Amino acid sequence: MKVVILAGGLGTRLSEETLVKPKPMVEIGGMPMIWHIMKIYSHYGYNDFIICLGYKGYLIKEFFANYTLHQSDVTINLAQNSLKVNNSHTEPWNITLVDTGVNTMTGGRIKRVAQHIGGETFMLTYGDGVGDVRIDQLVEHHITARKLCTVTAVQPSGRFGALDLTESGEVASFLEKPKGDGAWINGGFFVCEPEVTSFIKEDATIWEREPMEAIASLHQMTAFKHNRYWKPMDTLRDKFELEQEWNTQKAAWKVWD
Repeated sequence: MKVVILAGGLGTRLSEETLVKPKPMVEIGGMPMIWHIMKIYSHYGYNDFIICLGYKGYLIKEFFANYTLHQSDVTINLAQNSLKVNNSHTEPWNITLVDTGVNTMTGGRIKRVAQHIGGETFMLTYGDGVGDVRIDQLVEHHITARKLCTVTAVQPSGRFGALDLTESGEVASFLEKPKGDGAWINGGFFVCEPEVTSFIKEDATIWEREPMEAIASLHQMTAFKHNRYWKPMDTLRDKFELEQEWNTQKAAWKVWD
């Protein structure tokens, strides 16, 4: 089963980083966010990726084109103009990088890579969010539900601490980052049947609007509830928090060895 990753957006809310690189290339622990996402899928045996490129997509191409070189020791003989790779360490990944346009919306990007997906069930996610999602259980849920689309539903933590106040004004309890308002939101990590691309009409189509709304209205969408760790990288604050979790070995999304 192929994994489609949407990696073409501008990332305007993270402009401190994205002025010079696409959002999925923002580094956490010295490796780009997209690498962390691919490692999650690879841990569960899914190694065939289709990456939808857009804004500064050439940087993602260059990263993977030189991946083995950057992960290995090399011997360079300048006189002979030769390069020898030593102790090569790489990943078992097959990666198709597709330029889907700078201004194309999420739905349009999916439509543009349909030929690479083929007529098979595929997975889909965003290039800016991680979680300890049990991909094996997600796929099993999709197969059992027999719907066109499965979306991973998450409950993000609140942005600020919450005070539980008594009538007299005393603080009965304090939670640093409680769950939000209890609502379930779209956390990405989809499993889709190829027919979902028929709901996408043009490059300007936003996947999360007309296509998802239409699929849901036909009772063809199911939710895989994930109530454990999930975090998007929307702002510089999010980036710093992810970096801190990684550096203190508290990165819950690191499900691989």
